[in-house]
Amino acid sequence: MPQSDPTRRDFLERLGATALLATMPITPDALRRLTTPTEEARAEDWDLTWVDRVKGRYRACFDVPEIDSGYGVWRASLWVQQYSDVLKVKPQDCSPVLVLRHNGIALAMTQAFWDKYDVSKKNPVMHPITQQGTDRNPALLSSTRNEVPADFDAVALDKFISRGGIVLACNLALDDMIELVSKKDGTSGDVARKTAIAGFVPGVILQPSGVFAALRAQDAGCKYLRAS
Repeated sequence: MPQSDPTRRDFLERLGATALLATMPITPDALRRLTTPTEEARAEDWDLTWVDRVKGRYRACFDVPEIDSGYGVWRASLWVQQYSDVLKVKPQDCSPVLVLRHNGIALAMTQAFWDKYDVSKKNPVMHPITQQGTDRNPALLSSTRNEVPADFDAVALDKFISRGGIVLACNLALDDMIELVSKKDGTSGDVARKTAIAGFVPGVILQPSGVFAALRAQDAGCKYLRAS
């Protein structure tokens, strides 16, 4: 796609914009999750080894609580690219940490999970370039399926992970995906939970909550950015 194309320009402008920090309302369901965690969650052996991978001179935590056409995910890769281009630093000098929480948990799921459990019906999604409704996970779009221009392939979530990017998912928000599984499969409890976790894009790491993940990343020296 030509660089002067308005859809691409608009896309890049939105991708480069920093979202304003806003408070998230605490619903009764969310309060219940906070105060009465499931037996499965209490027994979880949380993987915190990702902290040891935050070694770069430049460290950033990208907080993604909304789907927002996948822009929050893409911003993390854009940050590394721009630091490399402008500051002339090596990619390995940058340690980006993505936190997928609240509605943004949907971005952590594979396209197969989206298809089977109708994720887009629970959270309507706009294509990041066409701004038309889509049933695709916008964080996993690919030029091989004619979904985005080829130069955007590198910022997809799976490519971000393959380059060593850290992606953390909120256990509390996972309840939304478990609910979809329960309704579709007629399962509940540990069975539905395991199915939902199995639906993560390979490399996504489940954490006690998105708040825990974002603050733990800051403990590791990351600067915080609300990315969606």
